[in-house]
Amino acid sequence: MHARQLGPFQVSAIGLGCMSLSHAYGAPPPVEAGEQLLLRALDLGYSFFDTAALYGGGANETLVGKALARRRSEFVLASKCALTIENGGRVMSNDPSKLRQTCEESLRRLNTEVIDLYYLHRWDKITPIEEAVGGLADLVKAGLVKTIGLSEVSADTLRRAHAVHPITAVQSEYSLWTRNPEVAVLDACAELGVGFVAFSPVARGFLTGAPPDVAAFEPRDIRRNMPRFQGDNWTWNLKLLDGLDAIAGETGLSRAQLALAWTLAQRPFIVPIPGTTSLDHLAENAGGDAALSPEVVARLDALINPRTVLGPRYPANVQPEIDTEELPAAA
Repeated sequence: MHARQLGPFQVSAIGLGCMSLSHAYGAPPPVEAGEQLLLRALDLGYSFFDTAALYGGGANETLVGKALARRRSEFVLASKCALTIENGGRVMSNDPSKLRQTCEESLRRLNTEVIDLYYLHRWDKITPIEEAVGGLADLVKAGLVKTIGLSEVSADTLRRAHAVHPITAVQSEYSLWTRNPEVAVLDACAELGVGFVAFSPVARGFLTGAPPDVAAFEPRDIRRNMPRFQGDNWTWNLKLLDGLDAIAGETGLSRAQLALAWTLAQRPFIVPIPGTTSLDHLAENAGGDAALSPEVVARLDALINPRTVLGPRYPANVQPEIDTEELPAAA
């Protein structure tokens, strides 16, 4: 894969989101299979790995730390604080003392002395963002993390944070079917020299092909509660894949590769981090580091976008956690 610059780091143009190996999409694969996939990713040229304290209540960090400790020099490691699982429940806190505690716990699980890029997983909107970023800056001063990032924040929040301490990257959902960063965050990143890490760049699997009914998802799969995967929204959205297949056939790329190549084409500072539990999909995603013609990019834009996709990206009870700007309602 080509390399892209993410703050002081050179990373593979496509990184690996590790969440699905321990969290969110039903029963995770066996630990041994997860370790095999992580090692195979390094062999394929992935050099940017993204995890979080939240994923599996620390299990994902433990997996990454165990599998990759002997090859730590070969990749840039990102993790996140501010969201944790405690006593079986989800806890959000931006209190600097809590961020320090979470970081120290993560370092032990990750089996490393320093985390390269450490994100505030969510701004809790209670702690001033300046105070939260000040807590992260203290972790940099202590040598526990090299650089800091933010996840799912607005352009205004990014600017306020960047005034306190340089922000290396913003991580938010971004794909053909989720365009919220285009409202203001991508422009703010360009203005400030901040990288952008796109999670769910294949639309939580939708852009790779998906079952015709949400009932096919495992009981604990978070997509069961996401409006775009439900009822009439899902029936409508599935029709968009026919057009995607047509473009894929013309270009010789798979659906997933098209989606990733489109994301890379948007800005030179974007690094998508698709996740997978499949070795075949891991290799396929690496092939998404492909150049698309302006015509193909335009056709993809017209086919799958906020005007053609039905349903909000999150259920109503989750949306208040998100600081990213909302797209204007369709006319």
